[in-house]
Amino acid sequence: MSRPPYSGAKAEDLRRRRRIIAEDLDWSLAVVPCLSNLCLQSIVRHFQEKPMFEELPPIHKVFVQERLPTSLPLHVTANVISDGVYWKRCCEQRWDICDLTDYGHSWKRMFFERHMENIIELFIPDETEPKTVLEMVPLCRNYVKRLDISQLLPPIKEPGKEEQEYGSKLASDSEYEGPSMDHFDFNILLKKLTQLEELHLVYRVKHCGMNFEWKMFEMTDRDCESLATALVSCKSLKLLRLHQSHIGDKKCRLLVKNLLDHPSLTELDFSHNMIGDKGARAIGKLLARNKLETLNMCDNDIRCPGAKAIAHALSENSSLLSLNLRLNGVRDEGGQAIGKALLNNKTLLRLHLGANRVTGPTAVALSKVLVENNTLKSINLSCNHLGVDGGIALREAMSQNTSVTECDIRLTEIDEQSVSFINKVVWTHQRQARGRETK
Repeated sequence: MSRPPYSGAKAEDLRRRRRIIAEDLDWSLAVVPCLSNLCLQSIVRHFQEKPMFEELPPIHKVFVQERLPTSLPLHVTANVISDGVYWKRCCEQRWDICDLTDYGHSWKRMFFERHMENIIELFIPDETEPKTVLEMVPLCRNYVKRLDISQLLPPIKEPGKEEQEYGSKLASDSEYEGPSMDHFDFNILLKKLTQLEELHLVYRVKHCGMNFEWKMFEMTDRDCESLATALVSCKSLKLLRLHQSHIGDKKCRLLVKNLLDHPSLTELDFSHNMIGDKGARAIGKLLARNKLETLNMCDNDIRCPGAKAIAHALSENSSLLSLNLRLNGVRDEGGQAIGKALLNNKTLLRLHLGANRVTGPTAVALSKVLVENNTLKSINLSCNHLGVDGGIALREAMSQNTSVTECDIRLTEIDEQSVSFINKVVWTHQRQARGRETK
């Protein structure tokens, strides 16, 4: 039995689709009786001249995405082809490892974030045209939520000019005009990326080989000024990670000054730099003014005065959830100040004071915190010389604590009896926490 012809609204809808396809491809309706494979293949073949995608039903969109060449210009596909098979093919053709978990399970977001990262990482000041970056903005700004920049290239200097700048003491400043910038100028980009939430930066040159110079591994003063201005304009930013970039107190203070009233920043990572006490004081002001939830100052040069400044801000702060001061030198004076601050603070969940040259007095100060503060969930005191007395103080405190589910006391010279007791208490708290989560 033959299938009855469509009638009414359904027939009219089918005729409308045929008409759209025929008009767009300059064909007559007689040549396009339906959305056949031949028709769809023609759409694929003529896509660059006459892109057609949104008008297609879902099943035909999949057909087109599976067959479109990945070499099509981005200005044709970026704002036409929705997330799906096409962008998966583009990603897998370009990169060997494609893990979607860091990209909100979106192939399109992965492609445009990694594509923009690649452009910035290969940008050479005064050699690469800024329009190379700016032309991408209208195509990718709706999809880029994070940029993870693993290198920034410095300008290329001509040997003659380099000698004039560094080798001749008689040459005046006017005889040599240096590059217009030291690394990529984020001021031209960040304010245009309206969806950007995370920015990870490292001022270094990867695989420099025999061309190694120390200046390849630091943020310059001009870089800092440019980035500080750019951060003010990036209102959507939630996480800033700027590490391994030779940042000292002066640069830290300038960056913090421009972040004091940032409307959305919740996580700041300045780890593995050269920030000392003056920079730590600026960080203290940031804690007092901003709504940071995570602060990572690991592996810097913060001593007692800097730790006291952070502790003072911590005693009045009501937003910070995680504080990492690992690999600094706060010593007992700074450690005791942080312990005293935590008697007033009721929001901090995680504290890392590993490798800070703290000893027994800090352990005693923190033991008082463990008794009175039932908010703290994780504390790390590893690689400090807490000694037997410090271990006893912590053991007695943990016998009264009901909240800590992580307590790292490795390499602290605490006696085995105290270590065993503390670990048993922590394991008990972990089981209880899992039970509450299950219920």
